[in-house]
Amino acid sequence: MKVLVVGSGGREHAIIRKLKESDCELYCAPGNGGIAADAICLPVSATDVAGMVELAKQEQMDYVCVTPDDPLALGMVDALKEAGIPSFGPTKAAAQIEASKVFSKNLMKKYGIPTAAYEVFNDAEEARAYLKKQNSYPAVIKADGLALGKGVIIAADEEEAMKAIDHLMIDKAFGESGSRVVIEEFLTGVEVSVLAFADGTTVVPMVSSMDHKRANDNDEGLNTGGMGTIAPSPFYTAEAAARCEEEIFKPTMAAMKQEGCPFSGCLYFGLILTEQGPKVIEYNSRFGDPETQSVLPLLDSDLLTIMKACTEGTLKEDLVKWKDGAAACVIEASGGYPGSYEKGKEIHGLDETGQCEGVTVYHAGTKADQGVYYTSGGRVLGITGIAPTLKEALDKAYEGVSRITFEDMHYRHDIGAKALKGN
Repeated sequence: MKVLVVGSGGREHAIIRKLKESDCELYCAPGNGGIAADAICLPVSATDVAGMVELAKQEQMDYVCVTPDDPLALGMVDALKEAGIPSFGPTKAAAQIEASKVFSKNLMKKYGIPTAAYEVFNDAEEARAYLKKQNSYPAVIKADGLALGKGVIIAADEEEAMKAIDHLMIDKAFGESGSRVVIEEFLTGVEVSVLAFADGTTVVPMVSSMDHKRANDNDEGLNTGGMGTIAPSPFYTAEAAARCEEEIFKPTMAAMKQEGCPFSGCLYFGLILTEQGPKVIEYNSRFGDPETQSVLPLLDSDLLTIMKACTEGTLKEDLVKWKDGAAACVIEASGGYPGSYEKGKEIHGLDETGQCEGVTVYHAGTKADQGVYYTSGGRVLGITGIAPTLKEALDKAYEGVSRITFEDMHYRHDIGAKALKGN
């Protein structure tokens, strides 16, 4: 089979590395410097729907895996289906579950899926007035549309809340994505990410994971696309998993079907375990990044077989098996990320294992030139350690991090620290 993976980040590299275990010929568009060592990269932008469909037809691709949020929201899966090319990922209508926070919050309210109380605003003045009236902090302010994982602001006080409204609605930091905002109550508890395979009817959760969104140690600094993950999360007990399945996962699938947009692909549940029980913080319509870099290494089944079952509506729980042990991913980022940063820094000490046994290096923002790798993005590399215990996995990941360097490299030193304490 000829399989095309759409995208260019660490998530796509992790998917490609897993698909290498399947019997298939791998392509990626547009890919990156590291992906080029594992798949044939083709120069088509991930958001070029017509161009990607044409590429898939010209190259006679048998299957396409659409992983980033933007092409899903633009309807790439629909366009591929129309061209007779099977693909992994939700339709444009189903991808609204991530592409519109308002859609997802209204869905949860309508079908009784536990989530934070919220209000929706189209007008900045009305949003400010509501925040002043509520006078309840921290307050969670979210851009309605897609914002590269950075459209959520947790305001500690009124001053920060007013700045957040200006940032999203007036300054248009994320373009039209911030024209409408959702203001939510702040929930207290442990956050857990659960990715799940879905075929429109059946949902099969993957092992849980725990993301670290803030740029700096001790959960300080700006929100990022994710600075590291661990899997599984020790906080996600068998009891919590059972409740999530019955109160959140299955009802969400049923709700999407009832709304006429059944979800097929990877459905990401961003959860918080509160004293009142698990609640949904957000949905994503695709594999999380960097969660995928700690979850997929633990998959003990054939990924391509599972993906095809999702597409064909034949997903079963016994198709999905997991290895024992733990995985930990530490992101090496460019200095200044998630703000402005310089590109083109030479990366030293790089090989696919970081010179460490039990370590895999996933490329997120790299380019290659005559065998030398350079930085080309904010998140540059994901260094993943796999071991029998979380502590050993973290030790391996950080050993890998210590051997790979580039100028102004930035990473968090406390990935998994809370999980180790909580364990």
